[in-house]
Amino acid sequence: MDIPALITVKPWSSCLLLGVLFIFAFVASLSHAEIQFHEFVIEAKPVKRLCRTHNTVTVNGQFPGPTLQVRDGDTLIITTINRAQYNITLHWHGVNLKGNPWADGPEYVTQCPIQPGRSYTYQFTIEGQEGTLWWHAHSRWIRATVYGAIIIYPRFGSSYPFPVPNREIPILLGAAPNVSDAFTINGQPGDLYRCSRRETVRFQVEAGETVLLRIINAAMNQELFFGVANHKLTVVGVDTSYTKAFSTSVIMIAPGQTTNVLLTADQPPARYYMAARAYNSANGAFDNTTTTAILAYKSAPCNAKKWGSNSSAPVFPTLPGFNDTATATAYIAQIRNLQEVKVPTVNDEDLFFTVGLGLINCSNPNSPRCQGPNGTRFAASINNVSFEFPTGNSLMQAYFQDQPGVFTTDFPPVPPIKFDYTGNVSRGLWQPLKGTKLYKLKFGSSVQLVWQDTSIVTVEDHPMHLHGHEFYVVGSGFGNFNPSTDTAKFNLIDPPRRNTIGTPPGGWVAIRFVANNPGIWFMHCHLDSHLTWGLAMAFLVENGDEELQAVQSPPLDLPPC
Repeated sequence: MDIPALITVKPWSSCLLLGVLFIFAFVASLSHAEIQFHEFVIEAKPVKRLCRTHNTVTVNGQFPGPTLQVRDGDTLIITTINRAQYNITLHWHGVNLKGNPWADGPEYVTQCPIQPGRSYTYQFTIEGQEGTLWWHAHSRWIRATVYGAIIIYPRFGSSYPFPVPNREIPILLGAAPNVSDAFTINGQPGDLYRCSRRETVRFQVEAGETVLLRIINAAMNQELFFGVANHKLTVVGVDTSYTKAFSTSVIMIAPGQTTNVLLTADQPPARYYMAARAYNSANGAFDNTTTTAILAYKSAPCNAKKWGSNSSAPVFPTLPGFNDTATATAYIAQIRNLQEVKVPTVNDEDLFFTVGLGLINCSNPNSPRCQGPNGTRFAASINNVSFEFPTGNSLMQAYFQDQPGVFTTDFPPVPPIKFDYTGNVSRGLWQPLKGTKLYKLKFGSSVQLVWQDTSIVTVEDHPMHLHGHEFYVVGSGFGNFNPSTDTAKFNLIDPPRRNTIGTPPGGWVAIRFVANNPGIWFMHCHLDSHLTWGLAMAFLVENGDEELQAVQSPPLDLPPC
């Protein structure tokens, strides 16, 4: 970050003028905000992993892509040049983008994609947010390799609500779609995979120092357990919310989520694995491998710094079993906001959304897409509506241009049919209806939304992400949500503020937020296979009465369809 320039005065200046200027300089240093310019060139580059070279879509030749380091209040202007052979968009995951859905990025929702050979400039300001976020492609499955970290530091003159760490390390956990070949840490699989030991990521630390790990789950389709051998992790933040500090040996992190933890290098100097592997809450195939990086003490004995025939391997952490829902649930229950917060107590909207899988009959059962039982293909839905993306225009552009026929605003606020959501569901309810339906919210309305997992096909932890807003997670539980008894147990004092939260497998999670950001905002499961199958919808937040409560005009270079 640039340091504000010193202010000088001429020798004849009065003491009063000098004092005023020093006060001005001090205030300016506290409120100083930058305008950052970046150029993201998206193109395929040869990347070697797992014994062979892949033609991989990268940003500026990097995988993962560049880290954006900003302060609260900074403005980012990012010119995105598409030199790949695919359409592309970029999403700034968790950034609120007040009145500016044009910068949000999901293709055919807020913009048409950037076509090969074209460019688009994303411009937005960070407002009232601190913590760890990330950016990624939001077009098809290109985000498997097109992603990077966003680190938001406090404004000048402010600091963390915990002791300043000696250093900070971004940890980006990744994996390709379907049953991946490997999980990765900062783009590298780690030395448990073939042809990967030499490139295993290594982080060197001094004995006794404290490190802030900014952990991001960028994997396509998998929740993950993460831990560091013999070291406790002190959780101090999730997404852009500081939390009450608590110590744990393992975290569970879903795709789309971020977690900040403090690690103190207080163990005997040696090498220790940090590792991540699947938490799989569904009855389905998954990658049962483990990605690793190495935490290496600089003062470790020489024979401990090398791994060869005459030295020992790094110490390995104890991670939960892949189906350990009890550990995942106990971990999530500990996450509380650092301070008491103002949670809406009166709900203008009371929404109940079932989320889950389904099956759709195939006209051609032999098609590669028809991988479901008895000639069907997998689908997913919210309140029995399987989302279909428009193709001729984006939702936001159609709304702004008052173009009819692209979407409707009749998304159901509750399931069309009430049933035993986590019980034995009749096969007649397994096939959802396709549609491009939005739910309209008045500007400033208070919303309670309960996501209810269903047992159709299988129960699962669905990490639900809401664009354009952050929300308070006020309650969760297993089984069917009971408004008469479960609401009374809500945490309205210090719930965590998040942008992505998972539904307990075979359970529910409740959130509350204020619809204070006008525009069309996507909401979807961050398991990309489920998004592809239709587990998504969008909110249309109407303009408010004041000038700053309306959607701004679209930029001139907004990509055409």
